[in-house]
Amino acid sequence: MRVGVLTGGSDCPGLNAVLRAIVRKGVQEYGDEFTGFRDGWRGVLRDETVPLDIRAVRGTLPRGGTILGSSRTNPLAEDDGTDRVLGTLARHRLDALIVVGGTATLGIAARLAEDHGVPLVGVPKTIDNDIPLTDYTVGFDTAVGVATAAIDRLHTTAESHKRVLVVEVMGRSAGWIALHSGLAGGANCILIPEQPFDVDQVCGWVESRFRATYAPIVVIADSALPESGEVTLRRGTTPLPGGDPRARLSGVGEWLGREIERRTGKESRTTVLGHLQRGGAPSPFDRWLATRFGLHAIDAVHQGDWGAMTALQGTRITRVRLAEASSTLKTVDPSLYEEAGVFFG
Repeated sequence: MRVGVLTGGSDCPGLNAVLRAIVRKGVQEYGDEFTGFRDGWRGVLRDETVPLDIRAVRGTLPRGGTILGSSRTNPLAEDDGTDRVLGTLARHRLDALIVVGGTATLGIAARLAEDHGVPLVGVPKTIDNDIPLTDYTVGFDTAVGVATAAIDRLHTTAESHKRVLVVEVMGRSAGWIALHSGLAGGANCILIPEQPFDVDQVCGWVESRFRATYAPIVVIADSALPESGEVTLRRGTTPLPGGDPRARLSGVGEWLGREIERRTGKESRTTVLGHLQRGGAPSPFDRWLATRFGLHAIDAVHQGDWGAMTALQGTRITRVRLAEASSTLKTVDPSLYEEAGVFFG
């Protein structure tokens, strides 16, 4: 078969491992030919391709980023976008397309499969871990590891200077990174977008820790908001509930640090991990998961299971419907957040 492959949306560790597994099994077991599209859906729109064979993916298992490049391009936002996508696939005489992406990229894929009959299979990747029907997504474990290692290091400097250290992590509309890294790193407070927080309560937890002669670590997701629903950032924007989440990412950690210092009199510092969480070599778990997703994705192609997405459920790789997996976000269950609450304050 002639198979196209693309990686779309934000980069994350493990993307190359997915590509490697798809190509290795596709060539060795099925005799497939692969066409890689540059920079996600942008490459399909512009018909920009690269050869994708075993030589191209050799040595990429531990490599971060994506050898194909990525972008947030949405072809469906273009007046002629759908026609251009269909035209590109037809010109390359592709029998199938494998789409590796997060919620937005897979949502586009689902619409093309459902509305236009494009023969495609999806693979879930995102450090945010917010795709339903799969326990984990490619890139999440590495991001949690980076954040946890940072929290571990910050404990010692917090204790040395008796400071409050606020750690801002990524997560967009879901608090999975904050919850996992905060628990693993021994944070004294974890703030996530699913649970608006009371700044006075946070300050109470901070003061409680100091009374126990222990400098606190506060972990906050970059889209978490206080109960008031707004914060004033130094760049002058005021995030509001229901607005575009992209407009309010990053800055809330710095704001919270200033509020804690103003209300408690305790010196506070903020560390924003940002893109560090998305870069670098994938963890062993992400390499394992990405490899298995890639192997099962090419099997789905040869079984004609169009509109499927690979998923991890327990220890098994299964398939779910792409349309269902991209129709909503997987957010932190309140009961999981409640479990972590025993360590607050």
